[in-house]
Amino acid sequence: MELYLDSADINEIKHAFKLGFLSGLTTTPTFMHRHGITDIDGTIVELSKIVPVLQIEALGETAEEIVAEAKRQEKLGLDRETTVYKIPISMEGVKACKELTDQGFKVNIHLVYTLQQAYMAMQAGATYVCPLVGRLQDQGTDALSLVEQCVDAVNYYGYNTKIMFSSVRHVEHVRNAINVGVHTITVPWKVMKQLTENHFTEIGTRQFFEHTRLMTVRVKDIMNDHNPMVEEGASVTDCTVKMTSGGFGAVSVVNDKQEAIGIFTDGDLRRLIETEGASAVNKRMSELNLSKPLSVDAESLLIDAQSIFTEKKIDELVVTKNDKVVGMLDVQDIVKMNS
Repeated sequence: MELYLDSADINEIKHAFKLGFLSGLTTTPTFMHRHGITDIDGTIVELSKIVPVLQIEALGETAEEIVAEAKRQEKLGLDRETTVYKIPISMEGVKACKELTDQGFKVNIHLVYTLQQAYMAMQAGATYVCPLVGRLQDQGTDALSLVEQCVDAVNYYGYNTKIMFSSVRHVEHVRNAINVGVHTITVPWKVMKQLTENHFTEIGTRQFFEHTRLMTVRVKDIMNDHNPMVEEGASVTDCTVKMTSGGFGAVSVVNDKQEAIGIFTDGDLRRLIETEGASAVNKRMSELNLSKPLSVDAESLLIDAQSIFTEKKIDELVVTKNDKVVGMLDVQDIVKMNS
């Protein structure tokens, strides 16, 4: 099924066609008017250089005027093989379609609302026949049934015509087009951008990224530059200042060789004050029964650190290198990396 973009927004068109697989562009005078375009011919020429196939309007009151307009536009420098001239369905329109297709032009008979109109376009040799699904549904018409009938007519009678599903309002229309078996669909960019979206796909993709990072990123790569560390002679007040200034919930307590001998947390601070009162802030780390620190090497993968966090149900890990304290890893550092 050919996939066309339905637009007249130059920036949007340039962005969309970077996808590399769109079949072409459909546009209308209404779209151009909506985007404030006044130089229609200049815009058509510009678009013809951007997209693989361009479908543009060839308007006229009579078949002769329609044919003349298509030929006038071709003289702007358009390639007959990559340009499709859109003609609203009418008796003059199908007459012009027959004359143009006999001369090697490609024609899209559009604004089709009935099977009879589609039949006349097919019989006239239209390259495309374009029912407007969204507009038909706005009127309470069974538009999908009409599109299906058009596809069946092409397949049954062997017309060399492609049915184009147009007036797409939402992603469900694209699914409808696939199910019905149309040959072509033209889709606004706002709808096209939604075609690859799915909540479960997003969750699965995010998990893939998270797990890949856990198995490839090392602790040192996400470790905070600040190293919340005090020596064993430091007071509780010193530890509180160090935690507050660094934004950590703990500090490493080290000996004179910079080896971790304990860890003091904000939970330890609360419990100490609750049991001993405000004077406890003057105590030295060497006076306290500190928790034995759990550590991880700076070269370890994050998955190793995550395993310790999960198994030990802790929030901080002392980070070491050659047995010396070089920093601290908070469980939230891993969470933030994956968010």
